[in-house]
Amino acid sequence: MSNQQAGDVKPSNWNAPNIITAARIVATPFFLWLLLASGDSVAMRWGAAAFFVIAIATDALDGYLARSRGLITDLGKLLDPIADKALTGAALVGLAVLLELPWWVVIVVLVREIGVTIHRLMIVSDVVVAAAWMGKLKTVAQSVAIALALTPLAHLEGAAGAVFTWVNIVTMTIAVILTVVSGIDYVVAYVRGRGAAARNV
Repeated sequence: MSNQQAGDVKPSNWNAPNIITAARIVATPFFLWLLLASGDSVAMRWGAAAFFVIAIATDALDGYLARSRGLITDLGKLLDPIADKALTGAALVGLAVLLELPWWVVIVVLVREIGVTIHRLMIVSDVVVAAAWMGKLKTVAQSVAIALALTPLAHLEGAAGAVFTWVNIVTMTIAVILTVVSGIDYVVAYVRGRGAAARNV
């Protein structure tokens, strides 16, 4: 077999990055249960926060493995955004159910995230919209804001609890603003990409 032929062999869908991504999807309901069932249990609440942080870390890990080892597959491209949005959505919905986050925040974030994800999948063979720095910053801001909101620090008594409550409000506000602005940036980039593609025809 020539080097050219070997290079044309597609990686198997049963590879480490895809398995990690699939595990994150399967484990999301457990995370949601852990969050909702935590009640007054500080240990369970810390467990939910730790679970979220670890899951976010595996997102970075599977992406690194896929790129560095040439294991990028169509299945991975489909599952990865689903896993991310499922985990983020579960955390936001859980916090809203616990009355720790306004429902309008959940709706704004999920409409943007799900809408952009579906649109990317629909135009994947039409117009390529590269991931912008603002979108990456939005992802980091969401991860930090949700992770902090999942901790029980805001439930501490006295001044400490009040401080962490305001920290949660500020970080979540930044995350929501970046979510909306990056969504607008995505739409603008798509329109420009369509225009450039039309001119090159």
